Amino acid sequence: MRTGSAPNFCPPTEEGVVIALQDEKGDTLSLEFLGLLLHGGKSYGFFFPVDDANPALSSGEVVLLEVTDLDDDGQPVAFELVEDEAIAAEVYEDFKQATADLYRFE
Repeated sequence: MRTGSAPNFCPPTEEGVVIALQDEKGDTLSLEFLGLLLHGGKSYGFFFPVDDANPALSSGEVVLLEVTDLDDDGQPVAFELVEDEAIAAEVYEDFKQATADLYRFE
């Protein structure tokens, strides 16, 4: 099992896990799960959009989504795009620090 280098980070249990989420228009998006981060009492998920040109385990820009609902087991089931740029920047910096041993950042 992979571990992050910060107590507020939960990495995926295995690399390359892709989930499908529906956007507000009903379109399905395939996203590789990179991990969850706790920040300011909220949970944030980090994802990498995957498609034929950008398969799982490749690199590129990440998508930051706030967890908005949990199932009965406490697992995230609903997300929203983080629109507050200041919060997004703070959470992304925490993510970079927590995953410095897992991912490379430019």
